[in-house]
Amino acid sequence: KMSETCGTCGLPKELCVCETIAKESQKIEVALVKKKFGKISTTIRGLNQNEINLKELASKLKSRFACGGTAKEGIIELQGDHMKDVKTELVKLGFSPDTIEVK
Repeated sequence: KMSETCGTCGLPKELCVCETIAKESQKIEVALVKKKFGKISTTIRGLNQNEINLKELASKLKSRFACGGTAKEGIIELQGDHMKDVKTELVKLGFSPDTIEVK
């Protein structure tokens, strides 16, 4: 049985480099947003949802920071202020530090 191949790079799914390449070409912005009732949340925007699984990334970040959050419309939102750690964590997950801008 043939393994599935990626439609973009033509490599077998398990060797596919598209997400790795995508991670290096993102322009990611991390910012704090004040929600109603004075709650703070950290938003991560600029991720291309066609190339990166936002829900999967959000759940990794949520478990890493032990917080709630959501991924919708291309934005990951984490409850609480994680500004100082989020960049380090994204880099660990394979994103290029040069593409992450913490506002």
